[in-house]
Order: sequence, then C-alpha cells, then structure tokens
Amino acid sequence: QVQLVESGGGVVQAGGPLRLSCAASGRTFSSYFMGWFRQAPGKEREWVAFITSGGSTNYADSVKGRFTISRDNAKNTMYLQMNSLEPEDTAVYTCAATIRRSVSVQGMDYWGKGTLVTVSS
Repeated sequence: QVQLVESGGGVVQAGGPLRLSCAASGRTFSSYFMGWFRQAPGKEREWVAFITSGGSTNYADSVKGRFTISRDNAKNTMYLQMNSLEPEDTAVYTCAATIRRSVSVQGMDYWGKGTLVTVSS
C-alpha cells in the first residue's frame, strides 16, 4: 500500500512559478512509475507528466517546455516545477503511482487527494 500526499498548491499570477510536491509512504517508492494529473472545473481529469522508475520523463503537449517533473527516491518525493503558468493551468493537481510500466488516467494504482492550483490573470 502506498499513500500519496500533495503539497504546494495555491494562488499564483499568470507567468509565475509554483512547485508541487508529492510525498509517498512505503519503501518501494523507487520502483513505481509516477505521474501528475490535473482536473479543471467542468473538465475530465487529464495526464500532465510522468516519470519512470529509471527517471525518464514525458509531458503533455500543453505543458511541455514549462513544467518539469522530477523525483528524489531518497526522500520518497516527486516534484512538479511549473513555470510560465497560464490561467488555463488552473486545476486540482493530483499525483499517482503505479507498479505497471505505463502511466494513464485509468491505469494508476494509488492516488493522492490533490492540491488546488489557481492561476490569476
């Protein structure tokens, strides 16, 4: 069982940065594929970025070049550095983990409760 707790959300002006953290319990954090997802009001949850157990990363086109995902296995923590934020980035951001070798909205094994990011124009 893995428990995930997000932090770092808040209100930020457009163009500003924000860093989210996802703290995980358990001793096998390094073996999980991890992902960030977001859900804006009235929209479906979407994938934002993922990082493999080996550290490879991938991003949704909408955030590529602005967001950076990383992980610190010694601290059982994953991060999402968000730069050049836009009002369209406003959403609840949730981290998730899976033992599978792929990341998708439907395929994650464990989810956090989410943290709200609001980008004001």
